Amino acid sequence: MQKALQLEGFCIILQLMRTLIFIFLLYSSVTQAQIFPGWYADPEAIIFDNTYWVYPTFSDKYNNQVHFDAFSSTDLVHWQKHANILDTNAIRWAKRAMWAPAITKKDGKYYFFFAANDIQNDSSYGGIGVAIADKPEGPYKDYLKHPLIDKFHNGAQPIDQAIFQDKDGQYYMIYGGWRHCNIARLKPDFTGFLPFPDGTTFKEITPDNYVEGPFMFRKNDKYYFMWSEGGWTGPNYSVAYAVADSPTGPFKRIGKILQQDTTVATGAGHHSVIHIPNTEDYYIVYHRRPLGETDANHRVTCIDHMYFNPDGTIKPVKITKEGVTARPIRPNN
Repeated sequence: MQKALQLEGFCIILQLMRTLIFIFLLYSSVTQAQIFPGWYADPEAIIFDNTYWVYPTFSDKYNNQVHFDAFSSTDLVHWQKHANILDTNAIRWAKRAMWAPAITKKDGKYYFFFAANDIQNDSSYGGIGVAIADKPEGPYKDYLKHPLIDKFHNGAQPIDQAIFQDKDGQYYMIYGGWRHCNIARLKPDFTGFLPFPDGTTFKEITPDNYVEGPFMFRKNDKYYFMWSEGGWTGPNYSVAYAVADSPTGPFKRIGKILQQDTTVATGAGHHSVIHIPNTEDYYIVYHRRPLGETDANHRVTCIDHMYFNPDGTIKPVKITKEGVTARPIRPNN
């Protein structure tokens, strides 16, 4: 009996040591480019009222991806978690695979776009939805009570939406998986879409090597369209880009600007970009897989600097272990 108790005690101590080692490794990695602890991917980064916000996918098995957390910071270094800002209790039609959010603020309301259910064909129910809240941290509620896009258009799976507002005030949605990307003009109330002058509603803008994860921003009256290439489970996941004179392109691929560094991390992709107003300060927020991790869902959210060449092209991003230093947003910067 005494030996059995000793063995049981030893097993408890061993399990406790394993847990402590795991916690130490998890939190020690946060001192590097990983900006907050936990498995998170597909980060949407944005500035609201001089505060940085990141809205990522909770990186787990599809059936466990049923909620979103958000994170806020005033300096890009110290982050506060806002847990469970949206889940399937609020979105009754969503059952699994809630991922890759996008967000925008309009008329004092926060509109949170997301994909759900990982639909595989037009007979499946799900797609891209939208939720609404009065504060960036929510709580969010279902805006439409049904998906905003629930069908395949031009071969694009309805996932990975990004929201882009042009200088004339028009909001666009850029989205698509399965190697196809569409752009569509959102109605002012975000309840649907407006046709383009040629009569089409979903216009395909797929560049070479596109896979998923689109993002768009404007700089010096040029439109920078970015996307992820490669398989999201593999080490070669990466980000490439193109530049055009309009948000509908045409977009010709220029090259990769974010990819793995086998001394730092693998699978660097599915990103967003922060631009600090009235400055040339740009940051790329993305996910990557720590070295030695083989689980597809073991991804962490990181941030590094993004720089431009004099001709407007983007310099390849150096992914780092250190991340970035504190950068509060000051009035007029």
